[in-house]
Amino acid sequence: MSEHALLSASSAHRWLSCTPSVRLEETLPEESSVYADEGSLAHQIAELKLRKHFTEPMGTRTFNSKMKKLQENPLYQDEMQKHTDTYKDYLSSIVHGFAFPPYIAIEKRLDYSTYAPDGFGTGDAVVIGGNTLHVVDFKYGQGVPVSAEDNPQMKLYALGAYLYSLLTFSIKTVKLAIVQPRRDSLSEFELSIEELLSWGESIKPIAQKAFAGEGDFIAGEHCKFCRAKAKCRGRAEQNLVLANYKMVKPPTISNEEVGAILSQAQDLAAWAEALEKYALAECLKGNEIPGWKAIHGRSTRSFTSSDQAFKVLIANGTPETMLYERKPLTLTAVEDLLGKNKFKELLSEHVITPPGKPALAPESDKREAIKRSSAAEDFSSPLSENN
Repeated sequence: MSEHALLSASSAHRWLSCTPSVRLEETLPEESSVYADEGSLAHQIAELKLRKHFTEPMGTRTFNSKMKKLQENPLYQDEMQKHTDTYKDYLSSIVHGFAFPPYIAIEKRLDYSTYAPDGFGTGDAVVIGGNTLHVVDFKYGQGVPVSAEDNPQMKLYALGAYLYSLLTFSIKTVKLAIVQPRRDSLSEFELSIEELLSWGESIKPIAQKAFAGEGDFIAGEHCKFCRAKAKCRGRAEQNLVLANYKMVKPPTISNEEVGAILSQAQDLAAWAEALEKYALAECLKGNEIPGWKAIHGRSTRSFTSSDQAFKVLIANGTPETMLYERKPLTLTAVEDLLGKNKFKELLSEHVITPPGKPALAPESDKREAIKRSSAAEDFSSPLSENN
């Protein structure tokens, strides 16, 4: 069996929405990034801490030796310690919430092939106590917060954990959690085992189609992490449908048309960005993209060494105080310096969180919509004063 499942849990949102995408991706090379490698390293650090804390007797010398090897990775950053501690502390709160020591598994291989052909994945942390199953996922990325609510990746992990525990535990409640400390985000979702199993049955025919590479290509938000996002013909055809709208002045377009165009245009913009990255990569390989070429973008001057440059200036009469700016730390930097508890204790009365600038978002966004009166206040004052 291969190291990665074709119907992986991490790509479930994609293959459940666009069933033929997984077979198309098979024809394309896998991609990697610094961000993915950073996340992998952070997961290794977290795994080491969790194994020492929960599942494996490990002396200080052994732990420090293993941690030192991880810290020698060029991608290592000190903040990884803080963020992995946040994850560990959350898991501790779950474990210590049981009256008796629960079952704990770290980086557990979970087989959910009963519901998706050859399906398996690795659950970051599984905790089972009494009749409750906890599945916890650690995400090191600092992009958009990821919600655990009805999250297909988490539900597939939960199905795998349930099947694994079937002979030992009588599960009634399933609790899913995603810990994303770099976004200060913790998302939790609870469902009954009946709801989980019903969902598992509902995806069986979809998973079968995905495994067979059947079905229609469906463009959407799930395209973002697809290896075929730039060259997929199905996505291209769906995005080019936007050209069918008559280009008339905005006052003649209904609100329904505005909503439809915006939905299509957002993916069109994302697709164009993916196409541009692909085309640049091809040009840099020496392959021709008719009408386009790779060039050097705008450059920014920099000192070969600021210290050496400043020494020359100081030696030639420039006061050292003129070469440096004194700037206050940002709120986030002060919080990192003090720690969250001390920061809250000393400065909570000096912190405000004003509403952010109004922005447009799809209805699927979890944030609350701005009420009409509130929106009017946000826009009316600046307009009346400046216009």
